[in-house]
Amino acid sequence: MPRIHLGVYLTSGQETSNAVQWALEAGYRAFDSAQMYRNEKEVGSSILKFLSSHGNTLGLKREDLHFTSKLASNSSYETARRSITQSVKQSGLGYIDLFLLHSPYGGKAARLASWKAVEDAIADGEVKTGGVSNYGVKHLQELLDSEPRVLPAVNQIEVHPFNTRMEITSFCQEHDIVVEAYAPLVRALRMKHPVIVSLSDKYSCTPAQLLVRWSLQHGYVPLPKSATKSRIATNGSVSGFEIDRADMKQMDGLDEYLVTDWDPVDAD
Repeated sequence: MPRIHLGVYLTSGQETSNAVQWALEAGYRAFDSAQMYRNEKEVGSSILKFLSSHGNTLGLKREDLHFTSKLASNSSYETARRSITQSVKQSGLGYIDLFLLHSPYGGKAARLASWKAVEDAIADGEVKTGGVSNYGVKHLQELLDSEPRVLPAVNQIEVHPFNTRMEITSFCQEHDIVVEAYAPLVRALRMKHPVIVSLSDKYSCTPAQLLVRWSLQHGYVPLPKSATKSRIATNGSVSGFEIDRADMKQMDGLDEYLVTDWDPVDAD
């Protein structure tokens, strides 16, 4: 799985198509969509258009790229299974590389029924890998205790220096569950924080690059979101520096449990 994915939350239409094209041109190979974003079709169409274009100078194929989508809501097995098939059709990509349960909402029965639908979608070849999103430790433990046929490979959660979620990330890493970090740029709410500004100057990078690098050095897979061509390129270009141990510790200490969107990790 690629180390950095482009997030397309709150984008639509041509804005989504352009962002995906610019990201592919900048070297991104993974894209994070969802049923709730209503842009699976635009992401898929933009990927296919790029693959068949002169801009695809490396000769990339569908299997070289990684597409994620997510179930809008947990419900019955039948509803979830149909919904996954619909996402595959919407994207036009033939299959979905990573399909997540978008949240733990709906209760235990709905969560486990929806996971069974993901397992069967994998068995049927519609999905390559399954995972969850916004799951707290109790939701992850519940799924593991159910003795699933397929273990969750990913938990996608909001995580950044201002909300480090150490309990969840530690649990994931102990159980070989990849942590995908959404809102890794804190939705630009802390770009002018003195520590972020100071360290960005020290490493001659942008605040966004510093935040993406922090994610990577923790072993997370960040999903920086932008619809601006120049920012898409710079956000994904973070291999030229490494944050030292003391500075990582300082950034870890910025935790204030800042939630920039929703926070379902304690849902019943």
